[in-house]
Amino acid sequence: MRPTPRLLACALLATLPALACAAPHRSAQQILDASPASDWRTLDPANTLYLELATGRVVIELAPQFAPQHAANIRTLATEHFWDNTSIYRAQDNFVVQFGDADADDAAKAKPMGSAKTHLPAEFARPSKGLAFSRLPDSDGWAREVGFVDGFPVGRDGANGQTWLAHCYGAVGAGRNNAPDSSVGAELYVVIGQSPRQLDNNITVVGRVVKGMELLSATPRGPEPMGFYEDAAQRTPIRAIRLASEVPEAERTPLQLLRTDSQTFRDVAEARRNRVDDFYKRPAGHIDLCNVPLPVRTPK
Repeated sequence: MRPTPRLLACALLATLPALACAAPHRSAQQILDASPASDWRTLDPANTLYLELATGRVVIELAPQFAPQHAANIRTLATEHFWDNTSIYRAQDNFVVQFGDADADDAAKAKPMGSAKTHLPAEFARPSKGLAFSRLPDSDGWAREVGFVDGFPVGRDGANGQTWLAHCYGAVGAGRNNAPDSSVGAELYVVIGQSPRQLDNNITVVGRVVKGMELLSATPRGPEPMGFYEDAAQRTPIRAIRLASEVPEAERTPLQLLRTDSQTFRDVAEARRNRVDDFYKRPAGHIDLCNVPLPVRTPK
């Protein structure tokens, strides 16, 4: 066969670094556009919450593989309409929004929890055994190893054999008091600021927002120091929180998530880790766990 001009050029450059004839750089979006359908998964309706606000819908994916008892209690609360007509009653700048029953600490005013459990164990971490862990190559200040399990950003400690969900932007956690086992999943928060990784292994993380973060991050901030609204009229009303499996299929939000154990995800993460497009003059060669994109799309 007659060699192509490209092969001839590569042969002439054989003494130069291998990158001289490497494949052209592809952006993260180009990689996603070329991804096979098998690299995407559909949200499980039985583990998906729809938080309904006047401004739209927030879609939350639960993580029962990490917090099984909290996830089960949350499903019960949603099924029994516990959150209907509650509110976002806290918005702390660069930290979290928190929602649920604003009167939960007042026994005379607190909403009944129906058949949901009123006591759960802390589920801060779980054994690493049995988890399909996709590791990132870079160091992390909060964990010996970091990566992803089933789409969720996690930290892992090989010394004690434990893995836990990381407090990245969009993480959903179960509010608690000082006792580690004082959360039941009725009062939830979402990280809206710089990732507070110091909370890792200290609070039960129950899931993550996969769509609608802009509706939460735009919530008017409450007063210092912790963002709890002093005036109930400032709270953001919650119309309902429902399981997607209990919503008619025609009313669901169809979403697919990129599998974090796929080659497409590894390529996207590397494209972000070493950006060499026209704008970037110095590729970072490093990416933080909470800055790795977790692509979501509407099914084609």
